[in-house]
Amino acid sequence: MPLFVKVIVALVLVGGCGGNGTDDSASRGANDSVAVDAAPSAPQRLLFVGTSLTAGLGLEPEEAFPALVARRIDSLGLPYRVDNAGYSGETSAGALRRIDWLVREPVDVLVLETGANDGLRGLSVDSMRANIQAIIDRVRAVSPNVRILLVGMEAPPNLGTRYTSEFRKVFPELAERNGAVLLPFLLEGVAAVDSLNQGDGIHPNAAGSRRLAETVWGALAPLLQGQGPRARGQGGG
Repeated sequence: MPLFVKVIVALVLVGGCGGNGTDDSASRGANDSVAVDAAPSAPQRLLFVGTSLTAGLGLEPEEAFPALVARRIDSLGLPYRVDNAGYSGETSAGALRRIDWLVREPVDVLVLETGANDGLRGLSVDSMRANIQAIIDRVRAVSPNVRILLVGMEAPPNLGTRYTSEFRKVFPELAERNGAVLLPFLLEGVAAVDSLNQGDGIHPNAAGSRRLAETVWGALAPLLQGQGPRARGQGGG
């Protein structure tokens, strides 16, 4: 199936509601050899900020991919508390409005999944870039040593090649600028696969959510060990 078809199916109704929880299947797979040198006196904080894909539209609380990641973390004895702040239908501007409240407590690792709804609505790419940069800046104002996983998305091709190309560039550019780890496309291997999506053909089902958890885990595991790139100074819109 052509990539542009997958992108349309994956993004048409990303806005939705969901929750978080746990799943035994997330405790198996690659990178399970993560080791901890010394557990701190209190758990570190892993914060997921995202859309309905992060919230887990149509799934039981224990089936959303952040919940599956949390179960794997627990099974490995890693010293992290996982907070799922996925919010249905949210644009990057909405995430920016929420972020100060979400980081009232320091954050050690941030998984930032936003922008899909900007693409669905054909919103300004420049504004999305500025919003994501501002989110990162505000998180780092509270937690200067935060490690960030920036989750990329794709814009629907019906908006034109120029828009989709500029949209796609935002995520690697911001990852490079801010010393973040980039996950290029959250729905890789899931978008437009009937067996991995709910009846709407858009949002992952339980099996698809497990695939998302595996995809995220591959990029996230090194950050949980304190590895990966660090901040490279202040960004800018």
